[in-house]
Formats: sequence, C-alpha cells, structure tokens
Amino acid sequence: MRVVYFIFSLAIISLGIIHIAATPHFFPHLTAGAVWFASGGLAIVLTGALNLLNRAYGEIAFGLRLVCVGTNIVMTCFAFLAGSASRASAGQFVLIIGLLAGATLLSLLPGARLNRNRPQVDDRRT
Repeated sequence: MRVVYFIFSLAIISLGIIHIAATPHFFPHLTAGAVWFASGGLAIVLTGALNLLNRAYGEIAFGLRLVCVGTNIVMTCFAFLAGSASRASAGQFVLIIGLLAGATLLSLLPGARLNRNRPQVDDRRT
C-alpha cells in the first residue's frame, strides 16, 4: 500500500510539472493568464509533495494528516470543476480525478503511511 501511495504521489507531482511545462504552449507571452495557469501546476506539485510528506510522517503528525486529506479533497473537487469548465475529455477526467481521488483514499488509510511509532528492532548479531 505504501508503494502505491508513493507512485500516486510521484504521478501527481509529474502531472503538475507537465502542467507548468505546458504553459508556454498555451500562453506564448507572459500574461496574468499564463501565471495563473502555471500556478495551477504549482498547486498540483505541492499537493503531490504533501502526499509524500503524509506518507513519511503522517503516522506521527496528526495535523499533517488532516491538512493532506483536506488538500486532496479540495484539489479533487477543484479538478472536477476545472475539467467541467474547460470541457476536458473523458480520458483527462479519468487520469486527473483518478490520481487525486486515489491519493485521497490512500491518505486516509493507515497502511499507506510509514509506521514510525513501531519500536525499531536492532537485528545486528553481537
């Protein structure tokens, strides 16, 4: 489960990087619209990074878990609205909503986070 959460988080970050990299294609000149478009990609990257943090430290940082779950829910809803407004294709909807909704579900599952509360076992032979 932790590996799946890791893959989803990296895929979200990759999606955000692609979104930012696509900005010059859609906006050949630096405009307010271009900056807003790129900021959407930045928000996607930060959502993926937050999921990586939750995966690593969410077991011991309850506030981080809450912020991550809240962010995932908000970004999933926002992606749905943005896709509807821009008339995204079915494939785009499945990819983006699937990644964000999947990360939301995984962020709620304790098995997807590293368990740092477990006592460390020293298995060295002395």
